[in-house]
Amino acid sequence: MQIYYKEPTTQTHKPMMKTKRVTVPDFQRMKRRDEKISVLTAYDYTFAHLMDNAGIDAILVGDSLGMIVQGRDSTIPVTLDDIIYHTRAVKRGVQRAMIIADLPFLTYQISIDDAMKNAARLLQEGGADAVKLEGGRSQAQTVKRLVEAGIPVMGHVGLGPQSIKLLGSHKVQGKTAQGAAHLVEDACALQDAGAFAVVIEAVPWPAAQRISETLTVPTIGIGAGPHCDGQVLVFADLLGLFTAFQPHFVRRFAQMGDEASQAFQNFARAVKDGSFPSYDESYPMDEDERAQMDHGPFASPPERS
Repeated sequence: MQIYYKEPTTQTHKPMMKTKRVTVPDFQRMKRRDEKISVLTAYDYTFAHLMDNAGIDAILVGDSLGMIVQGRDSTIPVTLDDIIYHTRAVKRGVQRAMIIADLPFLTYQISIDDAMKNAARLLQEGGADAVKLEGGRSQAQTVKRLVEAGIPVMGHVGLGPQSIKLLGSHKVQGKTAQGAAHLVEDACALQDAGAFAVVIEAVPWPAAQRISETLTVPTIGIGAGPHCDGQVLVFADLLGLFTAFQPHFVRRFAQMGDEASQAFQNFARAVKDGSFPSYDESYPMDEDERAQMDHGPFASPPERS
């Protein structure tokens, strides 16, 4: 008979060690030691738990859930309540990784007071360790106020998915010398405001390298080349689960979408032909109880009116 669940075993002669959560100072130490930082997005308990056990340094509950989970065409419809809900789920699966939650569209751009209240909700209700917001110099004052209030902030420069209506498409940023210089200024403004790290998205690698060499805080690249201090990917892209399109910078570390599709077909076929479930995959009944069921007062099913 197959076993569907088994309690994890532990060696009782060894004391249980408390897992140390990755913190903001750990990010700074990794930068100083030239230790690359691994970051992935997650939106639920199961994948967050797997990532945490694999040693991923930080998990981003990104507004990319709008496309990956909700099937929308951009991140713009994602609400603060959406992010809080998914951050709670991720929190339950994580012991070590830092949990960073995105501030969605227009939850921080209208006023600093709004940003303060909404970021506080991500920490208090969602259980996040830090928040992330898009924008450079235009958001420096907001970052400064959040940090002064004790809220760790990760910045984000380059392509901002929340600006897709303005940009028109997902365009590479900083392709000219002047554009790269502006990105350096944006990143420096975020650092000066107190951001503990800066995401660089869809930027030519020489420009991203210049930003990484200029900043004393870590840079986390996504489509920004190998010289950033860390890398982040959307987990569904990495696993080959999201197949609507594949960004140029994505490496498929697995093809789970194909495997899942085949598994679903196999399941449907097995149900149709009656081979699933087998008796080994079904619960037995005590023989005496079965005999009573077959020959006792409940032998015949009641008539339907």
